[in-house]
Amino acid sequence: MSRHFVLAAGGTGGHMVPAAALAAELTRRGHRVALVSDARGVRFPGLFEDIQTHVLPAGRFAGGPIGWGRALREMWRGRAMARELYSTFRPAAVIGFGGYPAMPALLAAFAEGIPTAIHEQNAVLGRVNRLVAGKVDAIALSYQDTQRLSAKHADKTRLVGNPVRDQVLALRTRPYPLLEEDGIFRVLVTGGSQGASILSKVVPDGLAMLPVTFRRRLQVTHQARIEDIDEVRAKYAEHEIPAELATYLPDLPEQLAWAHLVIARAGASTLAELTVAGRPAILVPLPSATDDHQTVNAREMTQAGGARTIAQKDFTPVELAKQMQKLGLDPAALENAAGRARGCGRPEAASDLADLVESLGSPRLVLPVGKSHTTQNLAGAGA
Repeated sequence: MSRHFVLAAGGTGGHMVPAAALAAELTRRGHRVALVSDARGVRFPGLFEDIQTHVLPAGRFAGGPIGWGRALREMWRGRAMARELYSTFRPAAVIGFGGYPAMPALLAAFAEGIPTAIHEQNAVLGRVNRLVAGKVDAIALSYQDTQRLSAKHADKTRLVGNPVRDQVLALRTRPYPLLEEDGIFRVLVTGGSQGASILSKVVPDGLAMLPVTFRRRLQVTHQARIEDIDEVRAKYAEHEIPAELATYLPDLPEQLAWAHLVIARAGASTLAELTVAGRPAILVPLPSATDDHQTVNAREMTQAGGARTIAQKDFTPVELAKQMQKLGLDPAALENAAGRARGCGRPEAASDLADLVESLGSPRLVLPVGKSHTTQNLAGAGA
């Protein structure tokens, strides 16, 4: 039976990518989906082009009492606009993906008695999701061990993983690219949707420290911030390392398909894509991330042997070159790391999350647990 669903997400790639993956899955199942976000989110390239979108005001709780007061007024205004939207769109459920823009949509759903769920992409429950966890009907997690999640909500939490785009999911069936001892070694460098200046500062010089026989095999694709890109291009040219530079990689899934090694931040979507595709990585968590969640995100893949994590304070050209040699000089070891990364992936995440969402409001709620399913009676859960 076709139903309507509202997805509410903050405007960064970490929130928008899984929301888009769920939207695609629900649409395939014959449902109609609307997105609620901020101005950045509705303009996110290539994700919601065929989906109804709405911008709602949502203030950030910062700046002391004055800032908090302003944020509350914006939230309340956004809540009123969301209630007006629901009166015509009539959603069967509202699903929040974190970020302050998700809050007004969820507050409106609570007021209207509409079933709700939240999805947490990171290994630490985010601020907005913590605020609403007690009211929602279901909490979908990406990591088995999720910090800042209250034990009293355990009965409504389910592990589904972090949904990825269809183009990345398709890489699951493609083998790790052939790597010969004297063949081209492809490196993908990405700092996520906003780039990362530290990668631009360290990676070119670190690659230049590799033994000449290894360095001559390199072929680099590097996503850099617009303010860094000219300097980075000059560095690669100085070191005579072939490199393709871009501020945005619209073909990131294809770049990932051909990469032998990825150097990246440890954002939730990046890790979901690496593990679904099965690509080994050197991870540099963003130290200023809320609750240091990127460091926690990286643990599972690193402990499994699919990645090496370097704290930003230790991320120097010398350290990068050392880790590159450990990973890159033995093709068999690198392919083994790729397999271990793949073992952390949850390719069914979008499907499992869609199953959960479709079940909201039913007398019996069928919720996925990892790669298996259980049935629980959750009547009255949440609010």
